[in-house]
Amino acid sequence: MSTSKKTLGDTGVEVSQIIYGTSYLGNLYAALPYPEKLALMKKWFECTEKPVVIDSAGKYGAGLALETIGKGLTDLGIEPDDIIISNKLGWYRVPLETEEPTFEPGAWVDLEYDAIQIFGYDEIIKCFEQGNELLGGRYRSDIASVHDPDEYLHAASDSSNRAQRFQEILESYRALFDLKKQGKVKAVGIGSKDWTIIRELYEHVRFDWVMLANSYTIFSHPKELVQFMDKLKEDNVGIINSAVFHGGFLSGGEKFDYQDIAPDSKKGRIIYPWRKEFNSICEQHGLNPADVCLHFGLSHPAIVGLALNTSKPEKMNKNVEILNDSIPASFWNALKKNKLINTENAYLNT
Repeated sequence: MSTSKKTLGDTGVEVSQIIYGTSYLGNLYAALPYPEKLALMKKWFECTEKPVVIDSAGKYGAGLALETIGKGLTDLGIEPDDIIISNKLGWYRVPLETEEPTFEPGAWVDLEYDAIQIFGYDEIIKCFEQGNELLGGRYRSDIASVHDPDEYLHAASDSSNRAQRFQEILESYRALFDLKKQGKVKAVGIGSKDWTIIRELYEHVRFDWVMLANSYTIFSHPKELVQFMDKLKEDNVGIINSAVFHGGFLSGGEKFDYQDIAPDSKKGRIIYPWRKEFNSICEQHGLNPADVCLHFGLSHPAIVGLALNTSKPEKMNKNVEILNDSIPASFWNALKKNKLINTENAYLNT
């Protein structure tokens, strides 16, 4: 069982090394039967000391994940104080009026509702209230953030539209920090696949925590990002690291950052040789590549936990065991020698 916990900034909210993702509960890529979803939730409490921390969003199955969480926790008899729910806000459930949902076509299966992206003061309050309603009333989200602000900004039609969208995001955060002042949430943060958007927003908003995705990984850890993480550490801002396998690619999957990349493409000629050499060095040292990815993902001292998402309960025990082990310094030195990781990284036990 994982017992190591760290605090999210100065909020007093303690999180364990592993934060459990919940997109599979919203029928991501497959509609798991309810008993299988319940088994996943039950496993959280077998692997991690209470309170267990989970990460969800109104986007996950257009609210289906939140509904499933509320029902599952009730069926398992979980006390509200034994679970900390993080809800990423900005997606609002609406009726399904097309053959399939309009958001992320092909990603979600057998949904009965659609979801739209909305930002602004009143809009984010609506998302927050809807999220708690979907949880069923007994449970609520103690941690809140804005979901996919990078995608919202990247979709701007021009600089004027981007400025408008940026202001809507700032208004969303004004709402979230008002909820915190009212005692309705305990910590406010941000989740983004583009870490530079987090840095840009951080000039205006003092987050309690940030969630990186596809950013600080064994494959990609640019110096500028590490410097920003150092700054967050100085400011006592906790980091939750997610997507450390680049959508499963580093652990043997076919997609990189959830996209199909041809081996002979510009990016493919970088990532496939890198993975081949990485796997070779792992094999020489008797290590599993996925295990190494997890350890690297926790290596920076600002990181309080890893957000991991799996549809297989047995993997949860394995992840806890992996993080209780250590990686020999000789392995990290071999990666540096072969220039697979930044030789200036000071946070590895080399």
